Amino acid sequence: MDTPTFDCDVLVVGGGPGGSTISTLLTRRGWRVMMLERDRHPRFHIGESLLPANMPIFEEIGALEKLRTLGRLKLGADFPRDDGSYYTFRFDRALGDTRPYAFQVKREDMDRMLFEHARENGVDASEQVKVERVEFDAEGVTAHIDAAGMKSTLRARYVVDASGRDTFLGKQLKLVQRSEKHQSAAMFAHYEGIGYNPDDPDGNIISVNRFAQGWAWFIPLPGGITSVGCVCKPGYLKTRQGASNDEFMAKTLAIVPGADRRVANARRVSPVRFTGNYSYACSAMAGHRWILIGDAWAFLDPVFSSGVFLSMYSAQKACDVVDASLREPACEAALQKRYAKHLRQGYARFAWFIYRFNSPVMKALFADPRNVMQVEQGVISMLAGDVFDNKRVLSKLRIFKTIYAIFSVINLRRWAADRIDRRRQNRMRVAANAAE
Repeated sequence: MDTPTFDCDVLVVGGGPGGSTISTLLTRRGWRVMMLERDRHPRFHIGESLLPANMPIFEEIGALEKLRTLGRLKLGADFPRDDGSYYTFRFDRALGDTRPYAFQVKREDMDRMLFEHARENGVDASEQVKVERVEFDAEGVTAHIDAAGMKSTLRARYVVDASGRDTFLGKQLKLVQRSEKHQSAAMFAHYEGIGYNPDDPDGNIISVNRFAQGWAWFIPLPGGITSVGCVCKPGYLKTRQGASNDEFMAKTLAIVPGADRRVANARRVSPVRFTGNYSYACSAMAGHRWILIGDAWAFLDPVFSSGVFLSMYSAQKACDVVDASLREPACEAALQKRYAKHLRQGYARFAWFIYRFNSPVMKALFADPRNVMQVEQGVISMLAGDVFDNKRVLSKLRIFKTIYAIFSVINLRRWAADRIDRRRQNRMRVAANAAE
């Protein structure tokens, strides 16, 4: 029988951080990898803040020093109090051996660096090539591609969907499910002249500000630029009423506590961009000869800056699955099942905090934390991205959830008591008016 011919062993769809990471790792293991990016680098992308848990992955692929030259140091995260001050969660207080730092980057620069780094490692990487669809058969995968109007096909033994929010395979296989628990939209732009937290004059910490309609981020970037964005309830966008993008962004920042003094002398240096329907997940993460990584599988509200980390972390874990499946096809299903379970557990730990982030109880706990039984340090570890294997951290997060539940019950009772008291006072006023 004729031996099937393949253009590559692994086809990676998408040339973002996840795609470049898995392509580099698989090539280093001896596989022929073809990575196809629909756009051309550099291309704008939101998600400029990285996590300390990212750093070992950059180091593993040999790109940490390159990242260091592009990034601005990030030592923690600020969360505001009602009095206008901030509480800073510093990464050097995290549990275990979590790195005490990360970087904040212009994504177009970082993504281009990782793409070129993959090429330097032997990846066959091409830009402006769109994968339109794939077909699976008993021997491999046929991809139908479009390169600047030139249609063709290529054959691979395995396909990795690293297409980000395009969710290429998720859409083709009808796997995408929008989140019912957490729906949001976002607007964002870059500014010069943004004021920093007085306690952080070097501007090396991300600030997260809550407001009635959602939350806002202030991310200091290299070159004196600050990324500013507002994640809002979808219905809030309907209040634009003919306002321009710039006007609506300014209107929104005006209602964000503490933002007015930070943007008072600022100048916008990029267009205001909008995106919607933030959170979703695919009903399956892998199947025979295919696997999803990063945003191609699921996307969470970016309040904890987890996007790039989860993309690269899932790429790292998916590399083990693809490598072993190509060597021993019989083990593929078991490896994919383990991969999916592991990733879902970590995503769920981030999601638990995200879904409750704007609740009064979470706001109070983040504004004035206590390190009882090292719970605060456990939360810092979560903010650093340590949500998968560290049993010590996971035990502290379970304690935090218990504390949250207790305070929620207390808060609910106070709310109920206040409501009863208001009703009683209203009845007394009605009775007094009637008596007059």
